Amino acid sequence: MKIESVRLRNFRAFQELKLDNLPSLAFFIGKNGAGKSTLFKVFGFLKDALENNVRTALQREGGFREWVSRGHETEPIEVEIQFRLEITQVERLVTYLLVIAEENGKPFIAREVLRYKRGRYGSPYHFMDFSRGQGYAVNNEDDFSKEEEALQRENLSLDSPDVLAIKGIGQFQRFKAANAFRNLIENWHVSDFHISAARNRAQSGVAQHLSISGDNLPLVTQHIYENHPDVFASILRKMQERVPGVDEVTAEQTSDGFVVLRFKDGAFSSPFISRNVSDGTIKMFAYLVLLHDPRPHPFLCIEEPENQLYPGLLHELTEELRDYARRGGQVFVSTHSPDILDAARLDEVYVLEKRAGATRAFRAADDNQVRALAEAGDLLGSLWNQGFLQTRQDQ
Repeated sequence: MKIESVRLRNFRAFQELKLDNLPSLAFFIGKNGAGKSTLFKVFGFLKDALENNVRTALQREGGFREWVSRGHETEPIEVEIQFRLEITQVERLVTYLLVIAEENGKPFIAREVLRYKRGRYGSPYHFMDFSRGQGYAVNNEDDFSKEEEALQRENLSLDSPDVLAIKGIGQFQRFKAANAFRNLIENWHVSDFHISAARNRAQSGVAQHLSISGDNLPLVTQHIYENHPDVFASILRKMQERVPGVDEVTAEQTSDGFVVLRFKDGAFSSPFISRNVSDGTIKMFAYLVLLHDPRPHPFLCIEEPENQLYPGLLHELTEELRDYARRGGQVFVSTHSPDILDAARLDEVYVLEKRAGATRAFRAADDNQVRALAEAGDLLGSLWNQGFLQTRQDQ
């Protein structure tokens, strides 16, 4: 399953935004404050709303008025995501629409829809449609031999008008698209990695996936080492290639019930605990753990991976990201790094720019001048440094 497009309306700085033709690996660039972090907040918000409810997700950062675009507080927020999904052995473009409004200081879901075309022609059919906690879902949507009139609508009521319909009906296999989209949201990873958190020792336990902040890195390392030794060997080999001197990485349990990481440098007889290792070493190891997860996330958002990393590692990190996408995942990356852009392809780069308080976006490949320069051999990082990717030139 792959996200094809994202449309936002009245979502903070995005009064109107449409990102089309999203590739498996996409890089988002722009000046500070252009909206890169805000774009990634869309995905974090949806996951939070699914795990809890819309009101809780909005309240994390001050409520509805802090999420809606300035000057448009009386209008609803709209989030629309299109993704590819195989249904009855046919890949279909599914659209998910979420409209959030506020009434008497309380947010509610004004509309939540899942739709896609059953055939080559005709308008998309709504297989799930809810408003204010009331609606329906089609429970035989994969029976494409029937006419639309014969599809079985199941009328449903949710516990509250701020609860996502896909949270409930997405638990059932008979609601194919809702189930698939719920699983996608549950399993995507929006990284908010903190070096300080990754350095800490972790309370003894089990963790299969790296957390958003990376604070469970010792536990995930221990899990992969014990249960997937071939994967751990690959991670260690790549680590040795990228950070000279690192011969071994281990996760050790302390006498007081914690797990710590230790890095062995061949020049020394004793390993270093993680708090005595460089930021770049910790971060590179954490990214390798994330990108070689035995049960990989279908979708990753990684913000400014260049921070704390030696520039010479960034090309190799970009290739790791591309390999992850090649293996079936999808990765969105925000960056300011010319070194990362030098390793990016023209059709993978999207530029965000803010004008009069509103953010718009364009693909680098759609700028005629940038495309001509890139085809003539100019690297995208150099074009970024020279200001060619600050604003679209042919408008």
